[in-house]
Amino acid sequence: MMSLSTSAQASLAGVLNGALLVAAALTSSSALAKTPAQEALEQVQATDVTKDVVQNRFFLKEERFEIAPVLGVVPNNPMVQRYVGGVLVAYHLSETLSMGGTLLYSPDLGETDLKDLANTLVVIAHTSTDNTDFQQPLDKMVLGATFSANWAPVYGKINLVGATVVNFDFYGTAGVGMLTLAEYYAQWDDDLDAQGVYPPVSLGTKTNLVKPTLNLGIGMDFFLNQSVALKLDARSFLYVGREPDYTPLDDSDAQENRVYNNFLASAGVSMYFPTMKPRITNF
Repeated sequence: MMSLSTSAQASLAGVLNGALLVAAALTSSSALAKTPAQEALEQVQATDVTKDVVQNRFFLKEERFEIAPVLGVVPNNPMVQRYVGGVLVAYHLSETLSMGGTLLYSPDLGETDLKDLANTLVVIAHTSTDNTDFQQPLDKMVLGATFSANWAPVYGKINLVGATVVNFDFYGTAGVGMLTLAEYYAQWDDDLDAQGVYPPVSLGTKTNLVKPTLNLGIGMDFFLNQSVALKLDARSFLYVGREPDYTPLDDSDAQENRVYNNFLASAGVSMYFPTMKPRITNF
């Protein structure tokens, strides 16, 4: 059996105590060390950054021009058909705000533009009372030009077919501009009646009117790639004009004004330039 002297025992005790202190220090530093996951979580929690709900935008508009040829129709004019072609242009100050303009043209095709209602009213007035003096007032939107501000607060993604995801945004527009209108009076035409033309309705002398207009509307863009989008647009052109006058040769009655609305529904293709800047961050 081996025994140790007092001095040897003291030396051994010192070595054991030192080893215990080193182990305790290592254990303490290991407990304080943070895992990469903990560090990332703390970094995210400490960062106060507001992000869009929809991440990874496929399409960016900021600092880009947009030009959109469109074709449309004015469905709420009961007397005449109005088919409209035009172009919408805009410069996007940000992803949600842009400034733009609209230029529209609708050809005047004379009696060809008349709807059945206008023809029927003239025919009934003539055949029921033999009133050849009846004239149906109507107007045609010919030209339109507006300047507006556009706001697109809604951006999203939809899955239409299979795994295909389509990006879209929803916008509102408001602005001011000018409308050029062609004002007519539809009337019974004895010459056309003698020729066997039915309905024998012709348009009287045209009067050109220029009206300031308030432009309000909404629309959607469906982004097909990073430079092209399908555009659906609906907007109202509001202006103040005289009430319909069924006795234009009688100046004894004072006419009052009313608000008119030319509602235009259109579709087109938007083209954006210059080329979209690459995304630096996901948003």
